[in-house]
Amino acid sequence: MTEHPLAQLRAAALDSKAWPYEEARKLLKRYPEGKQGAPVLFETGYGPSGLPHIGTFNEVLRTTMVRHAFETLSDTPTRLIAFSDDMDGLRKVPDNVPNGAMLAEYLGKPLTQVPDPFEKYENFAHHNNAMLRQFLDRFGFEYEFVSSTDYYTGGQFDDALKGVLRHYQGIMDVMLPTLRAERQATYSPVLPISPKSGIVLQVPVEVVDAETGLIAFVDEGERIEQSILGGKAKLQWKVDWAMRWVALGVDYEMAGKDLIDSVVQSSKIARVLGGRPPEGFNYEMFLDEKGEKISKSKGNGLSLDQWLTYGPDESLAFYIYREPKKAKALHMGVIPRAVDDYWQFRANYPTQEVAQKLGNPVHHIHNGDVPGETLPVTFGLLLNLVGVMGEATKEQVWGYLANYLPDATPEKHPALDALIGYALAYGRDFIAPTLNRRAPQGVEVEALRDLDAQLVALGPNASADTIQDAVYEIGKTHFGKEALRDWFKALYETLLGSSQGPRMGSFIALYGVENSRKLIGEALAKA
Repeated sequence: MTEHPLAQLRAAALDSKAWPYEEARKLLKRYPEGKQGAPVLFETGYGPSGLPHIGTFNEVLRTTMVRHAFETLSDTPTRLIAFSDDMDGLRKVPDNVPNGAMLAEYLGKPLTQVPDPFEKYENFAHHNNAMLRQFLDRFGFEYEFVSSTDYYTGGQFDDALKGVLRHYQGIMDVMLPTLRAERQATYSPVLPISPKSGIVLQVPVEVVDAETGLIAFVDEGERIEQSILGGKAKLQWKVDWAMRWVALGVDYEMAGKDLIDSVVQSSKIARVLGGRPPEGFNYEMFLDEKGEKISKSKGNGLSLDQWLTYGPDESLAFYIYREPKKAKALHMGVIPRAVDDYWQFRANYPTQEVAQKLGNPVHHIHNGDVPGETLPVTFGLLLNLVGVMGEATKEQVWGYLANYLPDATPEKHPALDALIGYALAYGRDFIAPTLNRRAPQGVEVEALRDLDAQLVALGPNASADTIQDAVYEIGKTHFGKEALRDWFKALYETLLGSSQGPRMGSFIALYGVENSRKLIGEALAKA
């Protein structure tokens, strides 16, 4: 009897070492009998004090991968909430937005009460929330967007907020030991919103009546009694996090390594409130070129739009999938490798056994439905091609591809057509300014002359493998087998203007024998 494909998949997933399956198995252990008909709830949190960046997208993508892995293992339904903490007070003016002076006038006020510095939306939070949703929608995520302001003002958190007041001292017992002495003196889990200034206040509060949500505090010298319901207060964020877990019934939420202590404190508070903390893990942070943590307010590192100007969605997803517990640099220089690695893993996928497929990043990027189209040339090779072409159009690049691919057309290779656009943009902005073709020296001169003669002998229709064999033999003749690396480096530096390059047989076949001979002639003219 043939095993059902789903049963086979589940059996392999139960043993898979791919991190999304390892995470999903935590939820199986949490609910060995299912969740009594209720969906397993995944959550990602977003602080809209600055523009969304790849770190924000990273968390939604990785959480979605765990969600899909769980759905492979279980028939229990799932939901994913993208929660925006848009009632948070504006703590500082971000470095990467316009109208900073205007924003400075609203410091301390809830983000939904701060005007949009871009003058496109009702307020600053709505602008940044919209930027996040647009990207998540573009990538096709299935999620429910939740605004903190909507839930606080709409009453969805009322019962949980009353619970915070009922367990006020228990929460203080968790938090006070973690604070400095001066902070302990003013700390309160509840942050009332001033009826005078509209600012989110950091002041001690007195619980007047937990059952009605009434508290008292001093505002500009006056004692105020005010409800915490209806959007008239919010919680300190560690308490807010725990309250949200309990109020919504969150089962899974991951967080950055910098929030490990926060997860510990929020988990304790969730238990004080009578709830169960979610499963999850702490991922490492993305770093910029200087090795510093990427920050929304600083605007360092890459934006979503920047990556997607020079590489496709899948390359970004691939980079995010790999090694989530390892700190990784995130800058323009990592894009070409991510593109080519993605396509290499995708090419391997069809012939892999089930267990290997479950460990292949493309399985998680495409939720098991990996497209069949392959890439006949690498992105790196395209970058070398546009580098020597200089100013070029897609049509011109396709003209060169005809040397390499019989009957090559954009219609037959749509993914390649898209990659040409990315290659032209990346080449224009990052490769062209750095190219410097040096003059050949010493033995390099004779080796290049030999290569030119070999290309004449091979003719214009020689295959990439035939050309590569000739390049290799010329290198052995003039440099020796032990120094072949010097020969290839000389080819890259004299013909392409770069210290690194492609398989030369493939490049020459792609660029064309006659065009490649012109490059050789130009190099020899400098000698």
